[in-house]
Amino acid sequence: MADRRGLRIALATGVLALVAAVVLLSRSRGPMLAPDFAVPDLDGHTVRLSALRGKVVLVNLWATWCPPCREEMPSMQQLWSRLHERDFELLAVSQDEDGADRVAEFVHEMKLSFPVLVDPQREVGDRYGVWGYPETFVIDRNGYVVERVIGPRDWTAPGEVAKLEALLAGATAGAPSRPVGLAPKASEG
Repeated sequence: MADRRGLRIALATGVLALVAAVVLLSRSRGPMLAPDFAVPDLDGHTVRLSALRGKVVLVNLWATWCPPCREEMPSMQQLWSRLHERDFELLAVSQDEDGADRVAEFVHEMKLSFPVLVDPQREVGDRYGVWGYPETFVIDRNGYVVERVIGPRDWTAPGEVAKLEALLAGATAGAPSRPVGLAPKASEG
């Protein structure tokens, strides 16, 4: 009887330790360097994220069959129209298995002019740990992910534009930006 009780205690302790380790490891320790990728656009030209270092980049992972993705595309187009002449890039990475033809139809239908990339093997989504669509990653000039957005967003909302404007106004080199939307610590002034 004592052996069973000891085994149960050991198993319970092991499970608690495992849960604690998972929680500690999954906590964000500040901005992470954005995983690099190279995928083709609709014209077949390869676009590499690391080549855009020095710019603020919005990486949006989406699919043509996704209603929330369709919902946010018009606001992304408006954001692109507003910011594309500055150091801003918007990369809409399609995760459609149907490939470029279906994506091109969607882009034409939605009248999109921002860069659309095609990743039917979902390599970019895998690197970023995406588990649903749309998911968007805001990347600062230094290549760090400063915000992860799960689900659709109105990218023309004043608060969203202000966050991106703040990143665009930031320094071009050095430490990663503070995650957007977070207040400075009291010691930082």
